[in-house]
This record gives sequence, structure tokens and C-alpha cells, in this order.
Amino acid sequence: MLELAICSLLTILPDYLYRRFAQGKRFGKEITLFSVWYELRWGITGCLMLTVALITSVFFFHPATRNAALLFRTVPILPEGSGRVVEVNFGYSAAVKKGDVLFTLDSSKQRAALETATRKVAEIDASLETAKSDVVKAEAQLGEAKANYQQAKDELDVKIELQRRNPGIVPQRDIEKLQVIVDQRQAGIDAAAATLQSAVLRVSTLLPAEKASAQAARAEAQVDLDKTFVRAGVDGRVEQFLIRAGDVVNQLMRPAGILIPEGAGQAKLQAGFDQIESGIMREGMVAEATCISKPWVIVPLVVTSVQDYIAAGQFRAGEQLIEAQNLAKPGTILVFLEPLFKAGLDGVTAGSSCIVNAYTSNHDEIVDPKTSTGRKIALHVIDGIGFVHALLLRIQALLLPFKTLVFGGGLG
Repeated sequence: MLELAICSLLTILPDYLYRRFAQGKRFGKEITLFSVWYELRWGITGCLMLTVALITSVFFFHPATRNAALLFRTVPILPEGSGRVVEVNFGYSAAVKKGDVLFTLDSSKQRAALETATRKVAEIDASLETAKSDVVKAEAQLGEAKANYQQAKDELDVKIELQRRNPGIVPQRDIEKLQVIVDQRQAGIDAAAATLQSAVLRVSTLLPAEKASAQAARAEAQVDLDKTFVRAGVDGRVEQFLIRAGDVVNQLMRPAGILIPEGAGQAKLQAGFDQIESGIMREGMVAEATCISKPWVIVPLVVTSVQDYIAAGQFRAGEQLIEAQNLAKPGTILVFLEPLFKAGLDGVTAGSSCIVNAYTSNHDEIVDPKTSTGRKIALHVIDGIGFVHALLLRIQALLLPFKTLVFGGGLG
């Protein structure tokens, strides 16, 4: 109606004024309700044509949509395992900080595993102290074996030296016995050295490796125990948190509630524009919005991103070929908008539905010296008719509360 009224000022009104004052025809006499079409046929025809052209230009170059909302993501509250709840620290709805324990699962099994792993580490520590004593003992045994060997070797050398100086003074049998004893004492040294090496390896390699494995098992048991304490991953607010002690939760079927991150739905507004407007939507376009949750307020915005894909065109591979005629209705182009000024979306409830207008600006091309005069005039007209759409948005913002509460059944 607004476009029709504006166009009538340029067509029907001048036509009527010409016939009324230039031709002297009077409304109600020569110009009546029955003759108005014939008398004002040029003005009415021009008005309708100009109205259609104006509406088409306004909605093409300055697109609008009601498919806009402050979308936000929720985080389901789920444990990493499953178990029975033994303690709940928050009510149905409450503000939480990152790291706060939301609820606790039964941890008797995990505590037993942690205690077993802790005892295993203590057992290995005790074995390590014992092994150090074994190293000292093996060193002493090696020293004793070396002393015995040296004693036998000295005695054998004395016998051999006496036999060399005075052959026959020492029986050959005694020398052979001493040689056997020396060889036996040498074998004792080798055995003691092997025992010492084994004890050293046990202290330096085996037991530390076993301790590291035990510590890893203890850390794993501690991680399993920590998983029984379900914590908030981000600052935010829990909603629909109805879980109570005794409930059983798991990752697949029983979430405990929903965590809404702090500031969710306050940074960006998402809007879906018709596909025909894909050639107009660009990053950097100025836009305006009015939202149901904050009536009578116009929020200035700027387009920050235009999605290259239309969601309605996606498909998942299956066992059947795609039949194009069975596709859903044409999808929209998803556009992300941010407030032009800081805190522009303050007071707008996350998830609120909005009406968004985007405006084409041709200023850079208009001021370009290479642009022809005719094109400059056309671009000026295109930019100027954005005023009509801006005025429509403000009328919508003015009428939105009445339309929602009165005509939408809000009083029923």
C-alpha cells in the first residue's frame, strides 16, 4: 500500500489535477466513480506499472526476510562413561563457571582401581629398596670371590716358583689341585659379577620400568575417577537440569541436561534470504533488523559472511537415486550479520525471531569518474528507493507488538 500511495503521487494525482483544473472537470460531475477509470485511465495504468516496478526494485536491490533469528548452540551435559548419580550440585536452572562440578557418579569401582594402582607403586618402591640392598650384597660377594681367587692364585704361584727352583720338592698333584681351585675361584668371580650385573640392571632398568607402568596405571585410574565428576566445559547456564541422585546417565540415551555457553546468541544474527537475491548479497552490506523480543527498536547491522551453499541442496548417499521433484521447497541463502555498533544486540533474547532488511550501496561506483551520467542517475534511484524499504521496516517495527498481541491471538 505504501508503494501504491507513493506511485499515485506521481501518476494519478497529476492526472486528476490536470483534468480538474486544466480541463475544468469536476469530481462528482464529469469525473464520477463510474467514469473514473476512463477519465484517469492513464494515471491508474501508470500507477500500477510504476508500483510493480518499484516493488520489484525495492525487494531485489534491498532484500528483506522474516527468516532471521539469533541462533545459538547448546552443549549437552553428558558423562564420558555411564553410571549412577550420587550427588547433584545445581538446580533446574543456574549459572555455572568453567570447571564447576555439575554432578557426581558412583566411583567405588574407580576408587578401588586407584587404590590398587597406588599400592602397586608402593610395592615397586619397596622392591627397589630391596634391590639396592641386593646390589650391595652382590658387590660384597664379588669382592669375596676376588679375594679367594687371589689367595688361591698366590698359593699356586708360590708352589710353581718352588717347583721351578727345586724340581721335585712340590708334588705335581698339589700343583694340579691348586690350579683347579684357582679355576673354581675364577668361576666364582664370574658368577658374582653376573649376579652384581643382574642386581644393577634390576635397580636401574627393570624396577624403574615396572614403576613407570604402575604410575601410568595409577594415572589411568585417576583419570577414570575424575570422569565420575562431570564438570562444566564453559562458562554459561544449565537449563532443564532435572537429574537427581539415583538416576542412571550414559552418553547415548540419558543426557543430564543442557549447558548454554555464556554470550550464546548475542554476537551474530543469522538470516535466510531468497535465492534470487544471491547476486545482490555481499559482505559489507549495511542492514537493519527489528526483533520480537525487543520491539520498537531498529538494530543496525552489517553483513559479515554469505554462505556459498544452500542447505536444501544437500543429500546423503544411500541406496536410492535422487528424484529432483521430491526435493523440499527451495532453500534460502544463509547470511551472517553482526551489530554495526558494540552491544547492538543487547536486550535481544537469544533465539528471538527478527525481520531483516539489507541495503545495496552503489556509492563507490557513483563517485567513480568512469561511470556514465545515465548509470549514475540509475544507481542514485536504486540507492534512493532503499528509503521506502527502511520506512516499511519501521512501520513493521511499530505494528509488530499490536500484530503479535492483538491480531495474533495474544489476548486470547
